[in-house]
Amino acid sequence: MSKNHRVEHYETIIIGSGAGGATLAKELTENGRDVLVIEKGEHFSSFGTFENLLQYHDASNTNKGLRYSQEGVMLLRTYMSGGSTVVSCSNGMRSLEKELADLNIFLEDEFTDAESELAISPVSEHLLSSGSRAIRNASAELGYTMELMPKFINQTRCSSCGNCIAGCQYGAKWTAIDYLEQARSNGATILNNTTVYEIMTVNGSVKGVRVSSNGESRKILADRVILSAGGLSTPTILFRSGIRNAGSGLFCDTFVNIYGVTSALNQIREIPMALVSRDFYQKEGFILSTYITPMNISRFAELGPQSLSVPLDKMIGLMVKIRDERSGIVHPDGSITKPVTIEDQTKLKKGISLVKEILTKAGADENSFLVSKYQGAHLGGTAAIGEVVDNNLQTEIKQLYVCDGSVLPVAPGLPPILTIIALAKRLAKTLH
Repeated sequence: MSKNHRVEHYETIIIGSGAGGATLAKELTENGRDVLVIEKGEHFSSFGTFENLLQYHDASNTNKGLRYSQEGVMLLRTYMSGGSTVVSCSNGMRSLEKELADLNIFLEDEFTDAESELAISPVSEHLLSSGSRAIRNASAELGYTMELMPKFINQTRCSSCGNCIAGCQYGAKWTAIDYLEQARSNGATILNNTTVYEIMTVNGSVKGVRVSSNGESRKILADRVILSAGGLSTPTILFRSGIRNAGSGLFCDTFVNIYGVTSALNQIREIPMALVSRDFYQKEGFILSTYITPMNISRFAELGPQSLSVPLDKMIGLMVKIRDERSGIVHPDGSITKPVTIEDQTKLKKGISLVKEILTKAGADENSFLVSKYQGAHLGGTAAIGEVVDNNLQTEIKQLYVCDGSVLPVAPGLPPILTIIALAKRLAKTLH
């Protein structure tokens, strides 16, 4: 960084420190680039409890604790170093390979690099709970396949506490903080608790950013800016920066969790989403995955008061996650429209019916089922390739790029973290 009369200037400013932003910071600084990472949230060092979880997540003024669309879909996102990777279930699956290849974006080398760096491997058999084993056996008897989910978790350090969504207190799972710290050691400057208001431009090219922190506004100059603020924040920044076609086409991989009560089985001591079925992905547009949250208050948030009557040590559950339609809008004021369309409801109903069949076969009481609220955690599509960015991820503003879930052209319906990392690695190569 060079300063002249208190004017800050960087070669590259990256906005956001999640999967896309942290990967770019690491890759660019490894090649000697001058990088500033701006993160709206804090850099946390404590993880793994519900109290931690409350600190991370975005909240609206009208719904305490969580962000909702105007139609009531619970939208899960964080403001923090590492972004949503910190609260993810660490699923390391490739997604949208064909869809991106159709756009002349080929990621085989980048996927391979990321899979090696994150040491992705399937969940170990010995870490499966009695409940998940019963679900897998029941699925097989019904003609369905449950595979071990590939994870970026050091399973020798994993305690099987099941609290992945609150961050890992044992340091067992990879998060984008790992890449961020590598970038810092390579010379990157990282600003936390700093909000980017807009991208400044001159004659259609990037000039820098206008930010605020501690109640003060200032300008930071840059030769290049990369937006990696996520599917909800990226379009609002783009809109304030003059790109008016951002914000439409929001998807969130809408999902529900279905729980059933058994006589003895449970999934308490297990990595969430340890098993996955992709049998219905291509034709029906959804996946099934084993899931239980051991946090009573988390279940209360998604199920309401009825969750209090369900004994956790006798509960088994599965998630239905769909490839939802790009039916949402992030409006310029930050408000969110995201309905569950008729097509989405059809997919969810089919998945819920299958889950009830499987859980009943596994030993759950068919009269005990609880189905969660509609939720979404893979927020994207709001600055899609071919609409807001080109296949090099550049916007109509020269030297302004986007690299996060917002550029994905359709809902993946599968964990997108690995794909976003691969896209970031590809972009970094073009910027060297």
